[in-house]
Amino acid sequence: MIGRRGLLLGGGAAFAGAGALGWPLPAQAGGARAPIPDVPALAERLSRAPHQPTRMPLHPPFAGLDYDAFRGIRPRRGGAGARPVGGNFLLDLMPPGFFFHDRVQVSEVTGEGVRPIAFAPDLFDFDPRYFGSEPPRMPPEQAAEMGFTGLRLRGPLNAPGRMDELIVFQGASYFRALARDTLYGLSARMLALGTGGPAPEEFPVLTRFWLHHARPGDTELRIEGLLESPACTGAMDMRLSPGAPTICEISLQVFPRHKIADAGIAPLTSMFWFGAQGRFGAQDFRPAVHDSDALWIANGAGESLLRPLANPARLQVSAFADPGPRAFGLLQTPRGFRDFEDAEALYHRRPSAWVEPVGDWGPGEVMLVEIPTADEYHDNIVAFWRPEAPLAPGRGHRFDYRLIWSDTVPSAGRPAWRVAGSRAGRDPDDADQAIHVVDFGPVGAADGAGLRPEALADAGEISGRALTPLPDGRGLRAAFRFRPGSADRAELRLVLRDGSGAAASEVWLYRWTRARDGGV
Repeated sequence: MIGRRGLLLGGGAAFAGAGALGWPLPAQAGGARAPIPDVPALAERLSRAPHQPTRMPLHPPFAGLDYDAFRGIRPRRGGAGARPVGGNFLLDLMPPGFFFHDRVQVSEVTGEGVRPIAFAPDLFDFDPRYFGSEPPRMPPEQAAEMGFTGLRLRGPLNAPGRMDELIVFQGASYFRALARDTLYGLSARMLALGTGGPAPEEFPVLTRFWLHHARPGDTELRIEGLLESPACTGAMDMRLSPGAPTICEISLQVFPRHKIADAGIAPLTSMFWFGAQGRFGAQDFRPAVHDSDALWIANGAGESLLRPLANPARLQVSAFADPGPRAFGLLQTPRGFRDFEDAEALYHRRPSAWVEPVGDWGPGEVMLVEIPTADEYHDNIVAFWRPEAPLAPGRGHRFDYRLIWSDTVPSAGRPAWRVAGSRAGRDPDDADQAIHVVDFGPVGAADGAGLRPEALADAGEISGRALTPLPDGRGLRAAFRFRPGSADRAELRLVLRDGSGAAASEVWLYRWTRARDGGV
């Protein structure tokens, strides 16, 4: 499970020291500029050498910090904070400490070349409640062993002239972005290795960033990054375009050191505790608590699939085979305050995010990992693409895609009747079966006349299929009863069909598992 609540946690090994594999120590501001690097070539070269650990030692004042003290270190304006990087973008550099031990080198790229930004404690302000009234000091030799742990970009997003947060990279290869009128919710990564498998997961680390200064008036910023882990290296090339929605155009090249059969491409990580599909034993005043509530897939067969998320009694992994994905993502479909009744977390303002591959990714599977959780403080949902063929060493593997963050759900690639929500509960007349209801909302003037629900299960028994119009023309409600019998797990599938038998709606999928108390 991945800890959350304002921090993105990652993994990494121990730091070997500045200069490993020929890393230059960052030049001082105003120093000589280096030529612009070929990041894929650098990643390929490093993949042919043994992995060098990325973890650095933490020296005072960055050592031994708890959450509150770490939050008391803030980028100083003109130091690590509010550094202009062209266009209307500002850069903040993130300090080391707390859970963040991986050294990150950040460089600015201009027409004159590359200038690394040197780390120093005086680039930050320290809250006197935790660090005393005198600015903390650090010997130069200790500062040379340390570095930044990530970066944040800001710019006008919600109002002209207001420098809102746009995206933050911190912790392994995790990053989160905002669309207009949203708050931080789910996160993304460059690459997942071994997620949901029997062996410990490996967390590749973005160890270096190159920020290409935008030109005056540009609304797009280019960010390159170097990815490192024991299994592979990688090169990230991202073009960030903030707005409604915010779009990240990404090219990822992976260079394995050995065969990788469990790679996860473009992983998304989120939190689902409970919602309309079930409360899972939660005793809480709110009707729902989640950053995302559904996995959406537009597969290569032309189907649009929507799978409500679950908080299972035990870890479960689902695989959705696909000859070539058109899109997949984690959606936050309820968008009203009354859906959550949380005036602090404001879950109704968390963004949806989905991946649109560019080019042919070939066959593979969209993977969904659902981990049990008893609270809202741990991310427990991961979705990613796993190629059918393992990533072989000796060459690069390239994946180009658009990652879209939005306060709305995707519309392209979805049929006229779309899943608007689903609910489930025990049948009040028969405790051994459950009632499932799925609402379908129309797009435009879609006509529901002649439609019928087709509900299927690979275990147990389905009965009582019905389709009812919702009030005020809000769509159709499909309902059915499910009796599991002796099964502990079943895959449920529902679609609306027209008079010819053709699918007229999105496909609703759900993995039913027996409740923690043994009931349905």
